[in-house]
Amino acid sequence: PLVRPPGRTSGVTGVRHPRAAPRPDLVGRRPTDSIAHPRQEFTLMRRPRITRRAPRARAPLPGRQDDTGPGPRIVALIPAHNEAERIAASIAALFRQEEPPHRVVVVADNCTDETEAIARANGATVVASRDNRHKKAGALNQALDGLLDGPTADDYVLVQDADTTLRPSFLSSAIAAMDRTVGAVGGIFYGERGGGLLGALQRIEFHRYAREIARRGYRADVLTGTATLFRVRTLREVKDARLAGRIGGGTSYYSLASLTEDDEITKAVRTLGYRTVSPPGCAVVTEVMTSLPKLWHQRLRWQRGALENLRDYGWTKVTAPYIVRQGFMGLSVLFLALYLVFTGWMLARGRPEFTPFWTAVGAVFVAEKVVTARGAGWKAQALASTLAVELA
Repeated sequence: PLVRPPGRTSGVTGVRHPRAAPRPDLVGRRPTDSIAHPRQEFTLMRRPRITRRAPRARAPLPGRQDDTGPGPRIVALIPAHNEAERIAASIAALFRQEEPPHRVVVVADNCTDETEAIARANGATVVASRDNRHKKAGALNQALDGLLDGPTADDYVLVQDADTTLRPSFLSSAIAAMDRTVGAVGGIFYGERGGGLLGALQRIEFHRYAREIARRGYRADVLTGTATLFRVRTLREVKDARLAGRIGGGTSYYSLASLTEDDEITKAVRTLGYRTVSPPGCAVVTEVMTSLPKLWHQRLRWQRGALENLRDYGWTKVTAPYIVRQGFMGLSVLFLALYLVFTGWMLARGRPEFTPFWTAVGAVFVAEKVVTARGAGWKAQALASTLAVELA
């Protein structure tokens, strides 16, 4: 691609050319994440070693040409709160894209570590939030207010988490899926390595979710916060619809009232009549929770946020499938609990009766868990076959 001469101040100055590697003396070794096919296990190599000293001054680097080149422009937006250990890998994965973004912007939200210095050293523009009390959604709204004045309606905005790395085909696959009926393209997320038993169980869960997305024709029921590509036109329409009162959630792009802003904006985009998809090339690797309290807090927030969003939107043609699905989820939990209670009651009687019917029911549970964990590898399938570990 064309590159901007050093020193020119218009457009996206200060953004590293996508083929340029980070300076080792500034931020440590270049990350060596390698991502396989979505159906295979992801392999994350050693994380980059981050220095704790401020980066040395350097000559300005050329940015990608984005003013006169053909086609739409892409701005990558990374909200980050104290992500010094992970931000370098996230930025490096963006510059390794087959279709790299024209500009990478890190939104530093109340950071007290070296996130900003490391982001700049890796070629990103840094924008600090101002008096933000609304966490990720508030920081994104502030950044989008400043960024969406200039781009055309057909340009793109990628919003991704700072603890996530994108597969090199993510942006090219997302853009290829953006026909006129699609308002946004979400990622298919997989768990990074590590985390012990909890990490393994979450990786199994994420592979099952990827399998479910594939089975329904890559329709995205949630535009995951790990990484989603929006049309600029779509984001502007969401804000206009909020201002006009056609949808709730405040007066900006992301809802400040929702615990799960990614789930809420999915319903906003679909309420406007757009489709949301997650094509197979849009794989990402994200963080797994490493302790029970963290996992409990995350899942409680997800579930509570989903239910509150459905309450706020009410019964519509968009929310009806979500509400029905929540009902079936509740029934599945109830039926599984009854099965376990019945099995425990039989064992407590001292004369367990393993009838063919109930043995077959248990076998179906085990088979479903093993088959759906296939993409995570044979070790994950062996863990799933125990059934008891995962249910606990």
